[in-house]
Amino acid sequence: MRLRRELDLPELTPAHRLDRLTAGVLVFTVRREARRAYQMLFETRAVEKEYEAVAPAAPHLRFPFDMHSRIVKERGVLQAREVPGEVNAVTRIDVHGVDGEHALYRLLPRTGKTHQLRVHMNSTGIPIVGDPLYPHVYDVARDDYSSPLQLLARAIEFDDPITGRWTRFTSRRNLAAWDHNTS
Repeated sequence: MRLRRELDLPELTPAHRLDRLTAGVLVFTVRREARRAYQMLFETRAVEKEYEAVAPAAPHLRFPFDMHSRIVKERGVLQAREVPGEVNAVTRIDVHGVDGEHALYRLLPRTGKTHQLRVHMNSTGIPIVGDPLYPHVYDVARDDYSSPLQLLARAIEFDDPITGRWTRFTSRRNLAAWDHNTS
């Protein structure tokens, strides 16, 4: 709503969602007649998404690897959880750099379950730095950005449903914990 007012674009609407605590690329539409075409890209998984995360280094793991699990998120419960059953969440996890106790990870979700990346990193034993939900829930004021979640939606790629051209949007942001870690 704030962006609609600030940009004077009353039809501005996100084509998909990010967790409130996740920074990075978000695709918006500005014309109602185009909205459904872009939303369908996400519904049909015709979008390639790339994320980065800072988490503890894991020299005991072999990268890259794919996490496969069944994730459920119950209404009114803050954490999603993995349960037995048919796989509904797949994430490719790779390491892109290590500096002391932390590493920069590249995450490629193949599905889009709520908190999927956070759950998969936590269940691997490498919870994302600054995560107030995984492994343990702790209360953070809505306007407290002193220790932000170190998860960045780095890029989104897709065949544009209007132009037909392959399109890539990339965030220029960097994760503060990694910048500080490597300076």
